[in-house]
Order: sequence, then C-alpha cells, then structure tokens
Amino acid sequence: MKPIAFARAETVDEALIAVAARPNTVFLAGGTTLVDMLRIGAMEPDNVVDINRLPLTALEHTPDGGLRIGAMVRMSEVAADPGVRERFPFLSIALWKGASAQIRNMASMGGNLMQKVRCPQFRDIAYACNKREPGSGCGALDGLHRGNAVLGTSEHCFAMHPSDMANPLTALDAVVQVQGPRGIRSIPFDDFFLLPGATPHLEHPITSDELIIRIDVPPLPFAKNSHYLKVRDRESYEFAAASAAVALDLADGVVRDVRIGLGGVATKPWRARMAEDLLTGKPATKENFAAAAATELAAADDSHPMNRFKIELAQRTLVRTLETVAAQGDRK
Repeated sequence: MKPIAFARAETVDEALIAVAARPNTVFLAGGTTLVDMLRIGAMEPDNVVDINRLPLTALEHTPDGGLRIGAMVRMSEVAADPGVRERFPFLSIALWKGASAQIRNMASMGGNLMQKVRCPQFRDIAYACNKREPGSGCGALDGLHRGNAVLGTSEHCFAMHPSDMANPLTALDAVVQVQGPRGIRSIPFDDFFLLPGATPHLEHPITSDELIIRIDVPPLPFAKNSHYLKVRDRESYEFAAASAAVALDLADGVVRDVRIGLGGVATKPWRARMAEDLLTGKPATKENFAAAAATELAAADDSHPMNRFKIELAQRTLVRTLETVAAQGDRK
C-alpha cells in the first residue's frame, strides 16, 4: 500500500479545506468500506481526512413526522430509535439486517450511501474493471457475476448496489444534503445514485470537494405499515440476493398508495415505480402483486447466466413482501 497523508477535521469547514488543499482526497467515517479498499488496492487516495469528530450526529424527528439524520449518525442508532421503529419500521429492519452488530455500531449513515460495490472483479485488482479503472473493460462479463445486477445494467458495468438501508430510503423519497465550497445543496435520493451507462466510475453527482451532511426523510404516515424482506444465502452477515422495501396504504382491501424499493438486483437502489403505478387503485390481491412484480422485472437483463435466477427471485420477494404488508394493514 502506498504512503497516504492523514488529517483529522473538527468541523465541516476544516474537512472541506483539507479536501481543497490536496487532490485525490477521501473522507474517513466508520471506515468499514474504505479500510478494506485501501488494503486491497482498489482505492489509492493521496490523502485521508478523518471526519469522525464532525458535529453531524443528530437524529431528529421533525414536527411534521419526518426525519433528519446527520451523516455521522451510526446505523445502529437509527435502527434502534423508537420513533424510527414506529413510523418507518422498514427502515429499522433494513438497518438491522444490513451488517453485523460490530459494523452497525461503526458504520455511518452517510458512509453507507457512499459504500463501494461488492463485485468480485472490482475488488480484485488482477481483473479489468471499468468502475475502478475507466475504459479497462468489465471482468465480470466472463468472470464471477452471481451477485451482480439485472436492473439498470449496461455493457460497461452490472455491479449490484449493496446497501440495504438505501432501499427504504428511496421508497421514502429521502433527500441527501451535501455541503461544499458553493454552499449546501439538496439532491433527491433517486438522483443521488447514477446508473453506470458508459461511465460506471461516476457513481454520484457530488463532486470531490463536497461532503454529505444530512439525510432528510419527508413524512409518510402510511410508512407505519411497512416491511423489509431480505433474501440471502445465509441469514447472518450476508448481502442480499434480492430484497424489497414496501410501505402500503390500504382502504377496504384496495391499494390507495404504495412505495416500493428493490435491493440486491439493481445497479442502484431501485424505486419500483412501474409496480407502484400498476398497484395503485387495485385490490390488494396476490394476482395483482404478481402482475406488478412481473411488470417491474420485465426489462431485467437476462444475458448473464450466473445471476439470471435473480429475475424470478426478485418477483417472488416483492410479492411476499406485499402480502406481508397487506396482512399487517388488514389487521390494523
């Protein structure tokens, strides 16, 4: 590993000044991804700025029923918060299922949004990877790609986005607040993650001199009736093969509104808008759930043999989650 300069920031302004002073700088929060990347050589920054002392640790419930989550709030704190568990249970569940206890206690909410993909070819510098080295090729095309994406793919990259908590957040229309030399700006959650297209190395619209300071979650009263289902090869400490975050508003057995975020199957946290549109105003039946799931997955990429199973698995996962939330709503 090459020598890396290290600095510690006490304020957001100090962190931004440190970034401006040196090119190729990265921020260190919980370090649960960055340290791995440095060890294996998948990232080679010249400078690391420790931001763990930044005053971005507030978790606030707004008067209108929303949330303000500081970028340095730990995942475990949000998962355990009574208000989150009551108002946004699928976010709490996704956080509990997102990692081991040790990682949840270290990992920050802002850092989770910036985590790197788990594609084996990205993490092994012996393979070509357009995300790691633009224009070098995609080693996953002929390599191990069982865990890769079937939605939002391109010929240049089909690495799966690994976050669990990002799936309910995309369903909730969260907003990411970032700060840089030009001030603070708001980025809608769905715009915060870029599809790979021809530039898979560009994962977010923020610039290298900007820092996530907060995640804002608007109120969604019917999110009390929600669930997150994660299907994986083993129950503990494993990334999703497919997952679904669903919030459902029912009236007399009819879907008045629904929010769906899919994980484990896409190159970004996947807002299932086609499924939402199809279900709205329809009876909450298994047949309608299956039709919505099939519609959302109709455009899935089935050209890669190892991960083709994800297309049906994602549909089954979504249907089961919709059934679970619908049953909860009936009981209420």
